Amino acid sequence: MKTYIIIFTIALFGTTSGIAQSEKKKIREGNEQFEKKDYSAAEVEYRKALEAKPNYYKGSFNLGDALYQQDNYTESGKLFNEVAESNISESEKGTAYYNLGNSLLKEKKYEESIQAYKNALRRNPTDENARYNLEYARKMLQQQQNQDKNKDQNKDQNKDQNKDQNKDQNKDKDQNKDQDQKKDQDKEQDQKDDQQKKDQQDKQDQSKDQNQDKNQQQQQQQPQQISKQDAKKMMDALKNDEKNTLQKLQKQKAKAVKGKKSDIDW
Repeated sequence: MKTYIIIFTIALFGTTSGIAQSEKKKIREGNEQFEKKDYSAAEVEYRKALEAKPNYYKGSFNLGDALYQQDNYTESGKLFNEVAESNISESEKGTAYYNLGNSLLKEKKYEESIQAYKNALRRNPTDENARYNLEYARKMLQQQQNQDKNKDQNKDQNKDQNKDQNKDQNKDKDQNKDQDQKKDQDKEQDQKDDQQKKDQQDKQDQSKDQNQDKNQQQQQQQPQQISKQDAKKMMDALKNDEKNTLQKLQKQKAKAVKGKKSDIDW
């Protein structure tokens, strides 16, 4: 992309003041460094020229060029804008606007660069570089607007997708909540069923124990039944006991009769 630089040649006039010679000398030395593409050194010389003569538009313009070549587009744009608004010729203003458009174009400020190129063409309608750069800036602006539009569409799509995802997540959340509630209800019902079963079992066990106690009491109250054989044995044993007892009594009676002394006096 082409940029303009003012090349200033010192005219050797006897009436030129020392200060003027100093600033012009620095401009010339800066231009020499600029031609060597040592833009940092050129910047130093242009700043010295501005120190010698503040608001010197040629120093500001060439300093803007040196900064532009060092990719400092913001500062170069400020200097070109100052030059374009200063009290200079329309042709010089057109050149300043052209360089201003270049700085803005580098910063992707396409709308502002388009306006700068238009201002350059108003001052110099034959400037083909300004006309070319104007069309280029318009093309870049269109691309930028299309990209922004696509970004907005993608943003809306993502927003809708996120919204749908959130709905699905909320739906799943509700379903999970319902499932959890159902699980809790089922668990609670299972606990109730288990408790009922336990209560029924306890009642059955209690009834069983009561029946066992009742049976035991009935068994204790009823006389024990024995077999015929056992009954005969018991009867025989009783007979033997009675017989033995009778014999013992008879023996004891006989012994008493035998041993008793008669009291009769014969």
